Parts: sequence; C-alpha cells; structure tokens
Amino acid sequence: MTSILSAYTSVAALLMLVRTVLNELQTMTGKFLPQKIRENLVSVLGELFGSLCSQMTILINEYNGLSVNEIYQASETYLSSRITPSINELKVFKAQREKNISVTINKGEKVFDIFEGIQLVWEFVSTETQKSHFDYDNYSHTSETTENRSFRLTFNKRYKEVVLRAYLPYVVERSKAFKEENKVLKLHSLGSLNGGLWGSINLDHPSTFETMALDPELKKELMDDLDRFVRRRDFYRRVGKAWKRGYLLYGPPGTGKSSLIAAMANYLKFDIYDLELKGIRSNADLRKLVVSTANRSILVIEDIDCSIELQNRQNGSYKENEFTFLTLSGLLNFIDGLWSSCGDERIIVFTTNYKERIDPALLRPGRMDKHIHMSYCTPSGFKILASNYLGLKSHPFLTHIEELMKEVEVTPAEVAEELMKHENVDIALKGVAAFIERKKLMKCNDTNADKRKDIDEEEEESEEFRGKCDGKVGKNKRKTAKKGKGGWS
Repeated sequence: MTSILSAYTSVAALLMLVRTVLNELQTMTGKFLPQKIRENLVSVLGELFGSLCSQMTILINEYNGLSVNEIYQASETYLSSRITPSINELKVFKAQREKNISVTINKGEKVFDIFEGIQLVWEFVSTETQKSHFDYDNYSHTSETTENRSFRLTFNKRYKEVVLRAYLPYVVERSKAFKEENKVLKLHSLGSLNGGLWGSINLDHPSTFETMALDPELKKELMDDLDRFVRRRDFYRRVGKAWKRGYLLYGPPGTGKSSLIAAMANYLKFDIYDLELKGIRSNADLRKLVVSTANRSILVIEDIDCSIELQNRQNGSYKENEFTFLTLSGLLNFIDGLWSSCGDERIIVFTTNYKERIDPALLRPGRMDKHIHMSYCTPSGFKILASNYLGLKSHPFLTHIEELMKEVEVTPAEVAEELMKHENVDIALKGVAAFIERKKLMKCNDTNADKRKDIDEEEEESEEFRGKCDGKVGKNKRKTAKKGKGGWS
C-alpha cells in the first residue's frame, strides 16, 4: 500500500508540474506572440509532456529461461534493415568467406520505426555478469563472464494491443523473409567465452547430395526421407510425437559421414549444432544446451561410441546425480524423453565407426529412426568422384578402375586423395588404378600369410597328434612285451 501511495503521489506531482508549466508558458507567450502561434506552441508542448507520462516499454531478452527468445532473434534481424544516418555508433563485422557485411546497432543506440502511424523506439541494452562454477577436472573454482543482451521497445501505451498483436508478428515475419533472402548457415559449437553456451561461425561447407559419392538409390531414399520429415508438422502433432528425426551414420573412417551431414544441412538450409559430450559436465548442462538450440537445426554427436563413457542406467552400484555427471539416461531423455519436445523440426545425427559398440538403448526406432551404412567406394560412387574432380563423364580407363573396385575395398576419401594429386586426367586415373592394385596386392599377401599361418598351425597340430600317437604305440608295445614275459597267452 505504501508503494502504491508513493507512486500515485509522484504521478500527481508530475501532472501538477506539467499543468503549471503550461499555464506559465501560456501567460508569458500571450504578452509577445500572436494568439494562433501561442495556441500551436501550447498544443505541441502539451503533447510532448503528455507523451512522457504515457510511454510503455517492452523488454525483449535474448533468452527466456534456458531457451532462445525467437522474438529477440527476429528483432535483431529486423533492426539490421532499419539502420538510418541518425545512428552514431554501429557494430560491423564480416565472417570469413561470407559475402555480405553484417551491421547492428551498438549498446545504447536507438532505432526509430513507424508502423501504421505509431512511432516506436528500439534500444539495444547489454550488461555483463560474472558466473562462478566448480571445475571437477581440476578441483577448483573458475569464473566466466556472461553477456546479457536485450532490446527495449518504447511506444505510447494506448497502442499496446496494436504493438503486441500486429507489430511484433510483423517484425517476426519480416525477419523470416530477410533471413531467407540472405540465408547463411551456421555451425554452432560449445565455447568458454560465452558462458559455456553456443558460439557459431558460418558453415561454408561445399558438400551437397550431387557431389556425394553415395549409391544413387541410397541418396534418393535419404532425400525423400528428409523431404517427408519437413512437410509433416501436422502429422507429428496429430500422432503425438515430437517433430524430430534421428539418423545413425555408421561405417569405416573416410566413408563420408561428416560430408553427408554437411550435405543434409545445405539441402534443408538447417544450421548445425556440434555437440561435444566431453565438454558437458552433467545432465542439467545437457538440457540447458539442447533447449537453447534453434528450430530447423541438425544436432550432431560424432563418434558416439568413444566420445564419452556414459554411466549405464542398470548399473546398480552407481547412483545418478544430474548435477555432477552426464549419464546414459540423461542422454536418452534428451533424445526422446520430455525434453525432446522443446523445439520443432530438429534432426539428431549420431556417427560411429563401430555400430556394435553402441548401447542398444540408443539405437531403437524413436531415437535413431534410420540407420545409414556408409560403405566403401562403389563403381557408381567413383563415377561421381571422377566427375567432381576431373570433370569426366566417360573415359576408357574408368571401366578398369570400376572392375578393380569390385575386388578391393577403398574409401571415397582415399580415392579423392589420389584424384587430387594430378591435374592431367590420364595420369590421375593411372594413379588411382595403381593405388587400388597396391591394395589388392597387399590384400593377397595378407591372405597368403593367413593361409600359411593356418597351414603351419595345422601342421603343428598334426605333428603333435602324431607324436601322441607314436607315444601310445610305443607304450602299447612295451605292455605287450611285458605280458609275454609273464607267460600270458
């Protein structure tokens, strides 16, 4: 009650001051100015002082709890297209290999906007806070500086409903259109400079489905699966499932798992979040990171079989503590538990060289919905590589190399490395053939060595067996001779 009375008293005093000022001005100007000018001046000053008493401010923070505030992101994009000469200080940056220069307002700067005759003022606000935590690896306390960013939107309070119901949705739609026109994919990773949250760089990976040395049928199957996923929002909601899909990419090193992820991102225009489990201390930290990822993104955990030793849910001697350890159940809950529904249109990708080493609980449908085997280079895959690296559609030597590939296992990465060694087409193809023939010879030598080893082991076993047999024969002869001396018949 005291606070209310105090506020009322302040407002009443301000109104009395405004009225007194206006009356004094009217008296003073009446002596020197004509009546028409005097009325206009008093009217302008009245609107000015009246507006100061009727302003409303909306605070748009970068984060809403743990999740990213989409209105903040939309506002940031929208305001970059509203830069005017009246702004005194800007932040300008350009990432490597990015075409356009990004411009944003600096701390304390304001942007003026008009919507349906309403005047609005945007202001960028930034503060820094110190956050301390205990480092369990080094058993010491460390501190990190976190930047808290927000926008202040100020307008006349009588337009509140218009701003909330029409203007802010307009800002969101305009930002979406602007992003589509100037779409730059981002690769997000964990960083210590931003309080352990996501940091990002531009994703300028050239890999596409057209350049991937994949079997054509597998490629079409995967592209169809992705297309079906992105257009089924209503279907996922109707059947009661989170709008996400999991992919397991498995196969030998060098078969293109990382390149396929980049191709998926370029195809869908999705950002990539590279989640390094070794950098996460607990289940709580994992939830914080997952919730802060944006929609329409691919979350990647590479080499899931060896990235971290997760505590098994069924280990009775271990008591899980979500604040001190990252556990298997915590990871499962992020994939398909309650926390998996915090976001739409997300893809989760695991990669591994050894599928058999992964806990089966991670691999069932609903977690990893589609398993994709990244195999060795096939003849059809080699044709794609030859076209990419040498611009070849046909060549007499291609058939010979394709026949060799049917006999020897080589990865696309190995073939690509050989193709890059020479610009001359004939020399490059001969280099690929020679490389495969060397691998074939090594394989034959290894096979012969294994056969010789098997033969030697068989001979050793045979000699040992004959030795035992000879021993038994000699023993029986001695028994027979002994029986003869005793008069046995």
